[in-house]
Amino acid sequence: MQKRLYRSRDNRILGGVLGGIGDYFNVDPTVIRLGFVVLTIATAGFPCLLGYFIAYLIIPERV
Repeated sequence: MQKRLYRSRDNRILGGVLGGIGDYFNVDPTVIRLGFVVLTIATAGFPCLLGYFIAYLIIPERV
């Protein structure tokens, strides 16, 4: 059985993208969220927010 990336239904704050990434890599989603915030601040925000929006559209939600 292969591992698939899904948006999380349990660990969601906005769309579940970062919670799903945390589940996929078996890492606490809080660590992923903190890294995302730091990266967003370091890059002036727009590229990370655009990437999050694209990931929200592409990654399916766990059923």
